[in-house]
Amino acid sequence: MTETAPTQVFDYFSQVDLPTPTLSDDEVKRLFAETFGVEIDVDALGSQQDQNFRVFRRGQVEPLGVLKLSNPVFSEAEIDMQDAAAALVAERSPHVRIPRLVEGPRGTMSAWWDSSEGRIHARMIENIAGRTLTGSGYLSPAVVEGLGALAGAVSASLADFTHPASGRVLQWDLRHAARVIDTLLPLEPDAEVRGVVRRAADAARAALAPVADALPVQAGHFDVTDDNVLHAPGEREPDAVIDFGDVCASWRVGEIAVTVSSVLHHDGATPESAFPAIRAFDRLRDLSDAELAALWPLVILRGAVLVLSGRAQVRLDASNDYASVALEREFRILERAASVPIPVITAATRAALDRPRDAEPAAPGVSPLGTGRHVALDTSTESPLNDAGAWLEPATLDRAALAALDAGAAVVTAPAWCARLTGTADPLPSTADTVPTDLLVWLAAPVDAPDGLVWTLPDGAPAGPSLAARTRLSARRPLDDLTPPFRATRGLADAWREVAGDPGAVLGIPSPAPAADDSLHRRHAVLAEVQEHYYTAPPRIERGWRELLVDVDGRVYLDMVNNVASVGHAHPHVVEAGARQMHLLNTNSRFHYRAIADYADRIAATLPDGFDTVFFVNSGSEATDLAIRLAMAATGRPDIVAMREAYHGWTYASDAVSTSIADNPFALETRPEWVHTVAAANSYRGIHRGADAVNYAPEAVALIAELAASGRPAAGMIAETYFGNAGGVALPDGYLNAVYAAIRRHGGLAIADEVQVGFGRLGEWFWGFQQQDAVPDIVAVAKSIGGGHPLGAVITRREIADRYRTQGYFFSSTGGSPVSSAIGMAVLDVIEREGLQENARVVGAHLKHRLEELGMRHPLIGTVHGSGLYLGVEFVRDRETLEPATTETAAICDRLLELGVIMQPTGDFQNVLKIKPPLVVTQASVDVFVDALDRVLTTGF
Repeated sequence: MTETAPTQVFDYFSQVDLPTPTLSDDEVKRLFAETFGVEIDVDALGSQQDQNFRVFRRGQVEPLGVLKLSNPVFSEAEIDMQDAAAALVAERSPHVRIPRLVEGPRGTMSAWWDSSEGRIHARMIENIAGRTLTGSGYLSPAVVEGLGALAGAVSASLADFTHPASGRVLQWDLRHAARVIDTLLPLEPDAEVRGVVRRAADAARAALAPVADALPVQAGHFDVTDDNVLHAPGEREPDAVIDFGDVCASWRVGEIAVTVSSVLHHDGATPESAFPAIRAFDRLRDLSDAELAALWPLVILRGAVLVLSGRAQVRLDASNDYASVALEREFRILERAASVPIPVITAATRAALDRPRDAEPAAPGVSPLGTGRHVALDTSTESPLNDAGAWLEPATLDRAALAALDAGAAVVTAPAWCARLTGTADPLPSTADTVPTDLLVWLAAPVDAPDGLVWTLPDGAPAGPSLAARTRLSARRPLDDLTPPFRATRGLADAWREVAGDPGAVLGIPSPAPAADDSLHRRHAVLAEVQEHYYTAPPRIERGWRELLVDVDGRVYLDMVNNVASVGHAHPHVVEAGARQMHLLNTNSRFHYRAIADYADRIAATLPDGFDTVFFVNSGSEATDLAIRLAMAATGRPDIVAMREAYHGWTYASDAVSTSIADNPFALETRPEWVHTVAAANSYRGIHRGADAVNYAPEAVALIAELAASGRPAAGMIAETYFGNAGGVALPDGYLNAVYAAIRRHGGLAIADEVQVGFGRLGEWFWGFQQQDAVPDIVAVAKSIGGGHPLGAVITRREIADRYRTQGYFFSSTGGSPVSSAIGMAVLDVIEREGLQENARVVGAHLKHRLEELGMRHPLIGTVHGSGLYLGVEFVRDRETLEPATTETAAICDRLLELGVIMQPTGDFQNVLKIKPPLVVTQASVDVFVDALDRVLTTGF
């Protein structure tokens, strides 16, 4: 009986050096024509160990496919296995695009060539439309999740795949990673690189050893990486997998470990950035406990193999640009994979997958500090210790602790699992989240360190003669010589605490674990769905200071969108004015008190002569609603003219004149019959652009005249004085003067909606109508005038106001209440005393200049609108057609949030960044914003 000879397959350890085939373009074209019967042109593509080309029929521009010349060391059986695996994934996961072999005039284009470099296998694979994620640009969480889902789909499809060549030994098979490292490490000439690789690999091998035998084995792609997936044109998430060259049988978890490694070199990536991919893979493959324990050790080993193999390949083949350009990103993969100790990142991964945590380690020893009076300081975001910007001063916590010691406390602690806000001199204080594992301890007298503790004296400890008597210490549980960082993200902070245990327990003062935050769930449960919030997964913001916001994890954000907080968050003068008046009196506005008259005088004084009568309300919607009703009452007419694409509010009348399709997709067809609209006077995107924008005013004038001629003269015309809903677009010169004159000529009134831009935001002008050198009859304003307090006003002439009696009486319970009036006057105080209109002019001009510079380098920026601190960056996919970049704008805002900047889109197409920060914003802060936006546009979103 004849025995079947075993399939001969590649064994890396028998041939470590794998020089890439280097056939010339001319030879490739000749052999292709001879073998497959097609005349072609080629463009060389990169590969570490093979040779690849994009192929075109001679003289054509559409690619015929990708030609893969396999390294001669790989057998026919291995090539057959690759094709069979690809075909099986395509069959079992039809939602995943997989390239197939191309059929030519002589059949399937797959053959062995006798080339100048020996016998080489050539095969043509379909060219799938789309782009890879190659490079180190940013990967969004959705894209990372898509990577993990593709890895899971491929792994599931190949779960029972077998092939005689699946036992080949590749350097990329993570079962052999330790042996590859042992082979290549002695050959690495750079001692520093050797040290980094050895330390990381040794820790990974030690963590892997206890679970290696329990890891399931199956066939897999084992190279579902950023280089080997594609996203279809116009889409962002990947949906195609290419290059089955590494197919073999190995540990199942290796599939996602390889995918995770490819995430880590991208801009801003951390180990936590890979969690969406791991979650997506786990949903399809259900990672076992052993696989979770092995995951991060394998990611580290993958990084080590990439570093050593890449450097070895470059030494072997210095002309291999593909391998050369990858060296830096491969080293970054290893560094980031090893940046968090394996027990900590594994615990964080389990938490991200909602897997049960291991029991917390028992605390050794009994604390000598358990006696005496103990005071625990509240260092959370909402703590009074952090009021009035005190969190910007690193010594604030120290002073509070020393005050407690002076009051007789023997021991003072600051629980580590609270957010501690430590400021820096940077415009944005630390954007890290928490103090993860330290328990900061102030002692009335020095004591010996208990066994099992590491006692350190952190930076910022009290200095001077009191140091010996009042010692600040940082208590940590030792963990195999691992030192917890002073700061970490929330997920890693919890993981550090899980791994290291509660240091407070060692001191005899155990602290409760932080409670899960269910506030977003409760918000969704109890608020109407239509009452939306910013962002899909918003940070929980509980503190503000000037132009900064702070979430409950202690992360600091730059607020570039909040014109409601016009004079800055928590301005002391505004806070004191409101608190003082609340101590005295707050009641409805029918009572007689001085503040309402004083405030009415103050606000009227900012307007041209003749504006002598004020109505107070609670919001911009109420202000515009009342302004419309005033015009109707004063003229006895029901019809109103409004500009299209504008938003004026949510009350009946203000909503009736709002025609923004971003706020209401059916706005135009659902207007009541008394609303008549004119074209949006947008000189950038409207029906008249550039110099032709002069046509907007005559067309509006004509419509007003037509209404009058038809027997329905308008009561008034309402318009934003600066086209805010479009992102701060200035109206064409002379527009308001022309339409105001026309409406008055026919007995109507001009209504200026100043809710967005009034009160100095434009810098050059206190009111938006001043930019047009026009004067309205009625002004509606809100938002900024209350500095975050609900306050609005309508200002007009006495004869117009008195006509409201014809429609009954006016009453707003809390509009202009004592507290509202006090806060309104305080806001005006701050604007005047701190020169905030001038700040808007100077800082706004600097900001606009920098944004315009970005526009010269990033074609996605169509233009920059606006003036002062009311600006808009409009994103377009094409500067000629002005196709709005709506999805891109949303993604840019999400990426900016990751970088610590609050920004939101606006406009009918949601493709404009609406830049309207508090008026106190500094030049340094706006530079942070522009630099972040530049980074996003450069590295991706």
